[in-house]
Amino acid sequence: IISTECPSGLVDEETFKSIYSQFFPQGDATTYAHFLFNAFDMDRNGSIRFEDFVIGLSVLLRGSVTEKLRWAFNLYDINKDGLVTKEEMLAIMTSIYDMMGRYTLPSVREESPFEHVEKFFQKMDRNRDGVVTIDEFIETCQKDEDIMASMQLFENVI
Repeated sequence: IISTECPSGLVDEETFKSIYSQFFPQGDATTYAHFLFNAFDMDRNGSIRFEDFVIGLSVLLRGSVTEKLRWAFNLYDINKDGLVTKEEMLAIMTSIYDMMGRYTLPSVREESPFEHVEKFFQKMDRNRDGVVTIDEFIETCQKDEDIMASMQLFENVI
């Protein structure tokens, strides 16, 4: 995709959103594409280099479970402070629900993203301090069959 749309080898956020949205015509992918863009934009300069994109895809497709989980954590950690808050997780979950469309089956209830986040934090926030660290995230994910199965779902939206 990148070579024809972006001959310079760089993709800005608007182009990325436009390309990514084509894969989810049934919903609004712009917010999730924004979060995904930021996860690929490793040096935070507002564009994705072809190498960054390939490295990210390589981790997601061929990386170890731990590497994939680190990448996922980086996506959820919107402000890149090394912690995932309920607000950050809710923003990501809401954007995924928006992207998948309101008319998917089974139908999505308005409170579903919030419920998803509450369950996530009940499992992940081991010390109940209101945030999830990278260690809590990786340890919990690796021990939880449901979460490991949902990693497959995550791969499907990349």
